[in-house]
Amino acid sequence: MEKLAQYRQIIKDVLIPYTQIPYSHGDLICKPVFDETHDSYILMTLGWDRKTRVHGCLIHLDIINGKIWVQRDETEDGVTYDLEAAGIPKDQIVLGFHPEKIRPHTGYAIA
Repeated sequence: MEKLAQYRQIIKDVLIPYTQIPYSHGDLICKPVFDETHDSYILMTLGWDRKTRVHGCLIHLDIINGKIWVQRDETEDGVTYDLEAAGIPKDQIVLGFHPEKIRPHTGYAIA
C-alpha cells in the first residue's frame, strides 16, 4: 500500500504545477480533478478563447493494477518525463494512449 500512496502523491506533485502556468491567450484556467478513491487524476482546460468555449482534458492519469497509466497527454514536453524525474520507473508507466501492439516498442510498460 505504501507504493500506491507514494504514486498518488507524486502524481499530485507533478500535476499541480501545470495548473499554475498561465495561458498565453483567452480567458482560460487549468483545473485539477483528482479522485483518489478511483485513482483517476485529470487536468481540465476551462474557459473562453475569444467567442469559443474551451472545455477539454489536458492530462489524464490513472493508477491501474499498481501502474500509472497515461491516458491522455496534451502537454508540450510530456508529463511522462516529469513522472520519471519524480522517481517513477519506466516499467511502472503505461502509455495508455498507444495501442497495445505499439507499447512494447516505447520503452515503457505494456500493461
